[in-house]
Amino acid sequence: QVQLVESGGGLVQAGGSLRLSCAASGIPFSIRAMGWYRQAPGKQRELVASITSSSGRANYADSVKDRFTISRDNAKNTVYLQMNSLKSEDTGVYYCNLVYYSAPWGRGTQVTVSS
Repeated sequence: QVQLVESGGGLVQAGGSLRLSCAASGIPFSIRAMGWYRQAPGKQRELVASITSSSGRANYADSVKDRFTISRDNAKNTVYLQMNSLKSEDTGVYYCNLVYYSAPWGRGTQVTVSS
């Protein structure tokens, strides 16, 4: 059974930091590219960061580049998102999922940035 469980969100002031975690089970985690997605209020879900399975090469949306860092621990089947210099526009629900396939979405974790 596939399960993606996100955690680490919260309320933070602009300029602050948060670290999100996503624990995956039921998927071949170590051989799959993983991504963090964000759904802002009233907007569609978007991919903000991704990481390859083997080399760990990361890609970022322009809106988060140089502020967010994605990483993974294949031994723990976990992917992380370090978010620094947070802005109010980073507010939303953050989800993890595969990049080239699709697993059932988890509940996500709410990030609220106050200005």
